[in-house]
Amino acid sequence: MRRLVVISTAPRAEDAEFMARELVERRLAACVNVLHPMTSIYRWRGDVERTEEVLMVVKTTEDRFEAVRDALVKGHPYDVPEVLALEVRAGHAPYLAWLDESVT
Repeated sequence: MRRLVVISTAPRAEDAEFMARELVERRLAACVNVLHPMTSIYRWRGDVERTEEVLMVVKTTEDRFEAVRDALVKGHPYDVPEVLALEVRAGHAPYLAWLDESVT
C-alpha cells in the first residue's frame, strides 16, 4: 500500500481545523497536522502576494487521495487551493501500520 503526505494551506486556523476534522472523521486521513501561523509569498494574477496562512499536513494512502483532494477543494475558501501529494517512501513500521489501519 502506498502512503502519501498531502499538503494544503488555508487562510485561517478555523478553516484548516474544520477540514482536518472532516478528513479524520471520514477516515480519509489518519492524522492532519495544522501548523500556524506561516507566511506564504507567491505570485497570483501577475502580482507577488504575501499572506499569513495555515499549513495542513495530511497523512493518508494513495487509494484515499481522490477523496481527500475532493474534500479539500469542496471545503476550501480559495479559488485554487493547494493540494500536493508526496509519496512516503519509508517510515517507522508501527506508524505506517497505524496509518493504514486508521484509513480503512
